[in-house]
Amino acid sequence: MPELQLVPPSDTDAQGHAEAIVRGLRSNFDTGSTKPLAWRLSQLDALEHFLTEREGDIVEALRKDLGKPETEALLSEVRMIVGEVRLTRKRLRSWMKPERVRTPLVAMPGRSYIYREPLGLVLIIAPWNYPFQTAVLPLVGALAAGNCVVLKPSEIAPHTSALIAKWIPKYLDTKAVRVVEGGVPETTALLRQKWDHIFYTGNGTVARIVMEAASKHLTPVTLELGGKSPAVVDETADLDSAAKRIVYGKFFNAGQTCVAPDYVLVHEAVHDALLNRMVSAVREFYGDDPRESPDFARIINRRHHARLARLLDGADVATGGETDISERYIAPTIIKNVKEGDQVMKEEIFGPILPVISVPSVPAAVAFINRQPKPLALYFFSTSKDAQKLVIEGTSAGGTTINHVWLHVGVPALPFGGVGESGMGAYHGRHSFETFSHQRGVLKKSTLKDPPLMFPPYAAWKQRWLKRLL
Repeated sequence: MPELQLVPPSDTDAQGHAEAIVRGLRSNFDTGSTKPLAWRLSQLDALEHFLTEREGDIVEALRKDLGKPETEALLSEVRMIVGEVRLTRKRLRSWMKPERVRTPLVAMPGRSYIYREPLGLVLIIAPWNYPFQTAVLPLVGALAAGNCVVLKPSEIAPHTSALIAKWIPKYLDTKAVRVVEGGVPETTALLRQKWDHIFYTGNGTVARIVMEAASKHLTPVTLELGGKSPAVVDETADLDSAAKRIVYGKFFNAGQTCVAPDYVLVHEAVHDALLNRMVSAVREFYGDDPRESPDFARIINRRHHARLARLLDGADVATGGETDISERYIAPTIIKNVKEGDQVMKEEIFGPILPVISVPSVPAAVAFINRQPKPLALYFFSTSKDAQKLVIEGTSAGGTTINHVWLHVGVPALPFGGVGESGMGAYHGRHSFETFSHQRGVLKKSTLKDPPLMFPPYAAWKQRWLKRLL
């Protein structure tokens, strides 16, 4: 996932600013103004107006930061959030209702409920690869749950950060939602504050820093990280569709996607056939010179470009391989004859480089995956139900799509999140509302007289009855 390196705080201005913001938000939250359904719905309405009225501005900011094609920006950054807002607004009243649950005999007469209440103050730290979506999508759940929020957009995507800072205060309640721009000093100052929940999207290195900061206040965290998400193709797969779908999923946003296929494990019997089809798919999607394609994004900055270019040193390139640091361009590249110990297999690539590795069987692919940290996503291309079951039951991953790539991320009913090194916690749809809510158990007892057997002295007959009842 994208990088963000934090250092010990030294900027007193940033520290004072963070303290003042948190103090103001805490004071507002304590008034209870964010708890009513009407307030929550008003913020969701305002958020949708922002998304629809400023759609062109959002797309333009993403183009300036990442060279992101309009279609990719709309699909993955804007319209996805609009759908989330509309779903949340439609279901919010029912989500907020106390949920009645079974009451055991020992607590009768009485009724038991789960109340969902806002956590309080939430900090959302977004990365640069999907700089708008990763800031605003969790905001939907945080507002729906009735919280006050600080958004920290990524300074590495400055145009998107500036857009969020400019327009969010014009649409949302500024007593409840604040945007803090800046880099390391500002992020560090924010992490020193006491929050009720921290939602961080990024890499594992910074996630550990976030967790350490949160631990000082016993603050719960949601960590949306990444990892090397594999795509596995067996000998029964439809190779034409597998090739197109893998290429599409990998080179969308120039590979700068946390759930992009990081590498391909393909059965040796169809290795060459799949490789040839993927090379053809690259040409079909982006033309003979992808540099000229309006549908291929750019690397976020020169530092990440240099990192990716180093991964190509000595690589056996099947297609692509061209780089131009002045344009932050790396061609959609597929490399072959890759070994498990190669440098490209030791880190999340997070760019348009796709290693292809031949394996003798599906069990061998499963064993390969299980030697690595648990991935955020796993993709399996096969028409065999038995093989699909083997992969799903034999591995662990944040989420999985069978015979396609990352479409599970767009299903609001499915939780999106990682496991192990790829993250903790989940969101999307109702899962976002739940992430930013506290589930409070409530027992409502009758005022009728309690049965005498529950009170001392504990006579033998009382113990016999209690053993029967419990």
